[in-house]
Amino acid sequence: MDFFTSMDISATALAAERTRMNLISSNLANVNSTRTAEGGPYRRKDAVFTATPLKEGASFGAALSQATSARSVQVTQIKEDPRPPRLQYEPGHPDADPNGYVAYPNINVVEEMADMITASRSYEANITATQASKSMALKTLELMR
Repeated sequence: MDFFTSMDISATALAAERTRMNLISSNLANVNSTRTAEGGPYRRKDAVFTATPLKEGASFGAALSQATSARSVQVTQIKEDPRPPRLQYEPGHPDADPNGYVAYPNINVVEEMADMITASRSYEANITATQASKSMALKTLELMR
């Protein structure tokens, strides 16, 4: 694995975690949204990550087995959480059903905050990996002088 491959892996991971953070922010911002354009309450969204082989040219490295090849991460799908909405009795609310219940999004704020911390830590780890790759490349250049 060369310098640019390690940078590509970290870059794809940074982009994936940024997407995840954007979804978490959207979930938290809509925690009380009882009406959407589609009708009904906002639905929690989550990113599905998939490890994919890096796109490489025809090289010796490409001939290695698939199990040992470098992998990147990509967001392959943004899915809605299938859990039912949270019902709360508020008979005076404009979105209340005939029984007085309002359907609120299926978002757990504690779960979202834990996911945000995890995404933030993953983002930081990938920045550290990028900096380590850059540092190794600079040291290699210094040795070649």
